Amino acid sequence: MLKINFLAVSTETSGHFWKSKDYKYIIFFQNKTRIFASIKINRMTVKGTLIPIGGNEDKGIETSEIYHLEFIQEGILSRVVKESGGNDALIIIIPTASSIPVEVGDSYLQAFKKLGCTNLHVMDIRKRKESEDLENIALMKKANCVMFSGGNQSKITEKMSGSTLHKIMLNRYKNEEFVIAGTSAGAMCMSEEMITGGGIKEAFTKGATNMGKGMGFIPELIVDSHFIRRGRFGRLAEAVAKFPKLIGIGLAEDTGLVIKNCNTFEVIGSGMVIVFNARKAKHNNRKIVEDGAPMSLTNLKTHILANGDRFNIKKKKVKVSPLGLSVTDAESL
Repeated sequence: MLKINFLAVSTETSGHFWKSKDYKYIIFFQNKTRIFASIKINRMTVKGTLIPIGGNEDKGIETSEIYHLEFIQEGILSRVVKESGGNDALIIIIPTASSIPVEVGDSYLQAFKKLGCTNLHVMDIRKRKESEDLENIALMKKANCVMFSGGNQSKITEKMSGSTLHKIMLNRYKNEEFVIAGTSAGAMCMSEEMITGGGIKEAFTKGATNMGKGMGFIPELIVDSHFIRRGRFGRLAEAVAKFPKLIGIGLAEDTGLVIKNCNTFEVIGSGMVIVFNARKAKHNNRKIVEDGAPMSLTNLKTHILANGDRFNIKKKKVKVSPLGLSVTDAESL
């Protein structure tokens, strides 16, 4: 059963509460209203597929986001197309996270067209009210796949979390063979507890990692991207120290997961995936040290996975791919 409870939060200090049939609580503030969703998903009934990818961040018009889209590799995007039903699938591209949404949307259109796709649409959502637009809602009800771009994951939650579009995606993901893919910020927003920024490469210090509420498609995971290139070990380690019941996933660039039934995933792409499991940590002093102080965490179980390897989220078990397989062979297992 899919349960959705809505909670509004804000940094403003004054406001009042209001209840409605759609939202459990909405807080109206003088300058801003923010709505977040708390979602509980029964993983065994989920029919859809998630494909988080650890691609490049949005840094502006002179960056690789336009001219060298490392996350748009045929190996990964072709898998997105395959999971979505083939070249005739309706794929919606959502560049909301990006500061250059037009350019990023065009880049995705070109990349998917190279793979033979013809049924493509860019849903350029820049204001929250556009997540309630009737044309966008109708299109989302027909789509086979949604692809979130990179950029700032908080833009996605601010514009879409708790909206009608969000609820349609959740419902279709639970009940249909619906694909939700995303790169970088688009991957990080998939979790319920979402990394919003921060992190220090050289230190594992309390408060270095900023957390917020994500879109809640995969509540059992915390996803980080650019994990190897950006040196984000400490960032993800603090996240799992704060939420030790959740599994931390560090995605390298040009690397992703194909998550089925909200429970098992397969690694795809050319890089590695780091898995942190702090559930059986023997020592975790995050709660008692002050902000800015170094932390210690012992017995942090870690896996390094590559293309074709699989992981069962419920059982916390790894199944490695047979030796000697090419990337294409591993994808077809």
